[in-house]
Amino acid sequence: MMAASKPVEPQSSSGLPRWQLALLVGTPIVLGVGAVYLWSRSRTKEKQNQGDGERKTPEGSASPVPGQTQQDGAASRAKDEDMRPLDRAQAAKNKGNKYFKASKFEQAIQCYTEAISLCPKEQKSDLSTFYQNRAAAYEQQMKWAEVVQDCSCAVELNPRYVKALFRRAKAEERLDKKKECLEDVTAVCILEAFQNQQSMLLADKVLKQLGKEKAKEKYKNREPLMPSPQFIKSYFSSFTDDIISQPLQKGEKNDEDKDKEGEAAEVTESSGYLKAKQYMEEENYDKIISECTKEVESGGRYLAEALLLRATFYLLIGNATAAQPDLDQVINMESANVKLRANALIKRGSMYMQQQQPQLSTQDFNMAAEIDPHNADVYHHRGQLKILLDQVEEAVSDFDECILLRPDSALAQAQKCFALYRQAYTGNNPSQVQTAMDGFEEVIRKFPRCAEGYALYAQALTDQQQFGKADEMYDKCIDLEPDNATTYVHKGLLQLQWKQDLDMGLELISKAIEIDNKCDFAYETMGTIEVQRGNLDKAIDMFNRAINLAKSEMEMAHLYSLCDAAYAQTEVAKKYGLKPPTL
Repeated sequence: MMAASKPVEPQSSSGLPRWQLALLVGTPIVLGVGAVYLWSRSRTKEKQNQGDGERKTPEGSASPVPGQTQQDGAASRAKDEDMRPLDRAQAAKNKGNKYFKASKFEQAIQCYTEAISLCPKEQKSDLSTFYQNRAAAYEQQMKWAEVVQDCSCAVELNPRYVKALFRRAKAEERLDKKKECLEDVTAVCILEAFQNQQSMLLADKVLKQLGKEKAKEKYKNREPLMPSPQFIKSYFSSFTDDIISQPLQKGEKNDEDKDKEGEAAEVTESSGYLKAKQYMEEENYDKIISECTKEVESGGRYLAEALLLRATFYLLIGNATAAQPDLDQVINMESANVKLRANALIKRGSMYMQQQQPQLSTQDFNMAAEIDPHNADVYHHRGQLKILLDQVEEAVSDFDECILLRPDSALAQAQKCFALYRQAYTGNNPSQVQTAMDGFEEVIRKFPRCAEGYALYAQALTDQQQFGKADEMYDKCIDLEPDNATTYVHKGLLQLQWKQDLDMGLELISKAIEIDNKCDFAYETMGTIEVQRGNLDKAIDMFNRAINLAKSEMEMAHLYSLCDAAYAQTEVAKKYGLKPPTL
């Protein structure tokens, strides 16, 4: 990831967050945020084949009447007499269908109303159809409350009536009843075995809307949360030209030509910034913002550095609103060291990307390249932005520029390989895929200590079904960075996809949480797996833990969508008796 409010996670820094999850165990998924709709197609079809009470005859034709014959005689005439109300109801319905096709919806409604009043109450399947047909006519008139009412009558008579459920879901969306809409469209998706693109698109749309609404409210009122030391160190390691993240003396040496040694001793007692730097070296991160504030309020000589360091930690705790004024001030401070201004632009640009404002983000990165054209960090992070925007050729060009400026940048070389790999893989170009895979081999040969190289290569190997070698690459990552929680999560996912080894997968993800109990990716992944196991309540608990750890509003919205999808499934399971499969 880029240097935003959700900074570097070494295994997901490629700019392809979570895309591996779509490959998990080969179960069906509903678009992006619907990744928790992981019900078994075969299980759903089996349920349908067993007979679910859903009407099988088209709405436009009369239902076959059980036992009806053409025999003459009194008995036959008596039976015919019994069925006459249904025949009359069918005739009214057929007349209504003709009006409907002629777009005469008011007349159609009158006919369907007549059919409903004539139909014997015990003819539940036919009666449900009449209600559904009237709802269709009301839908054409945009009378959404009436649509919901008639569809509800239809569903009450025929609980698994997919057409009525979907029509009610669409009307509920129009009435802004998102929770009810989600429950209905979830039922439709499951009953249709995820075969209908329309219902899946509606589910995805509503989940995203609900996620955004809930995240906006929650994020506004959330308590600031400092990430784990592992996460913070990983974040800062993505910068090489960043004065504030370097050890104290090294940072001072980069800050103009001052007599460092005497000055450092002279200002240590009074400089909030230097104290903040000391706390940073000691991993005492909670005190950094307050010390930087002292420097800012006193107008100290490290004003620009203090503003940038404070803004960085505001971003790390997920407070972009507080970070932005500090970043703005540094960017506009023409007297400040150009590397400080460029770093502030990178961080503000990444923040804009998190806020889904790619134009503003691009402007900041371009400005950073203008004011500090020899800063490798600018091109490295802009390359990641270009990957997120699916501008792979431009991303590769930026990574090349970064490598030119800093040939020892293993991270940029690994991410360039991954960008080329993704382009070849999505373009279904086998020869280019092989070229990219050879590139990974070269990267890990040249930079055997770069954990990111092994991690990205492992993701590519997993795509290519080379599971054994991918597993070896993750082991090398763990050897190099034993406290990197995300590596354990990815290795756990690999065990599920490769060996369907649920116990090993969960053990590795639990290990990730043990290493870093603030690893939201681990909780999210655990939740996704619990959905597949059918443990929906546990899945919801995992998603809620991840929500409380989310570092951006966008990430929180995604997690709420997963949680809402799981909750909708629990409600549908109770209502319709559909049991989720277990792995």
